[in-house]
Amino acid sequence: MDSNAIRQLMRERRRSLSEQQQSNASIGLAGQLSSLPAFCHSKRIAFYLANDGEIDPAIAMGIAEAAGKQCYLPVLHPLKQSRLYFAQYRNGDPLVVNRFGIKEPSLKTAQITPPLGIDLILLPLVAFDRNGNRLGMGGGFYDRTLAQQKKLTRLIGLAQSCQETDKITHQPWDIALQAIVTDKTVIYPNKGH
Repeated sequence: MDSNAIRQLMRERRRSLSEQQQSNASIGLAGQLSSLPAFCHSKRIAFYLANDGEIDPAIAMGIAEAAGKQCYLPVLHPLKQSRLYFAQYRNGDPLVVNRFGIKEPSLKTAQITPPLGIDLILLPLVAFDRNGNRLGMGGGFYDRTLAQQKKLTRLIGLAQSCQETDKITHQPWDIALQAIVTDKTVIYPNKGH
């Protein structure tokens, strides 16, 4: 199956989950994430607002806020195509809708931090395999944004467990993840898990 076919299948799969299944997955994800040393030791963590059936890290973000960690959300770069900024965010801060219909902090009011200044970035995945290969939505936003910072910032992909597939072809521009966290497990690529 090619990347586009896998992407379409997995998007349909995650969108078909019921509200209760999504809620349970968010709870499971929070439990898995909050026990990770990378999460516990990070002071600045970039999350995302769930969209299109993505696993929702909102509970984990609440845990991070309660622990005094600084939370960030991705914001579309206004000038550089397919690049992201990361804006500091606290629950309840005002949001605007970007050109893809996704809510994000306003660049007019938000405090922006470069990816290098963030300890842990959580990326939404469309599909993944046990070797740490992944598919996103296809725009390359995270890959382009993190191309230079990938060795200095921890990167963890988040997905529903049902988004796992047997094999995804690694592309030269794909950034490497330290782990993939689902509602049920943590997968460490290249460590025999």
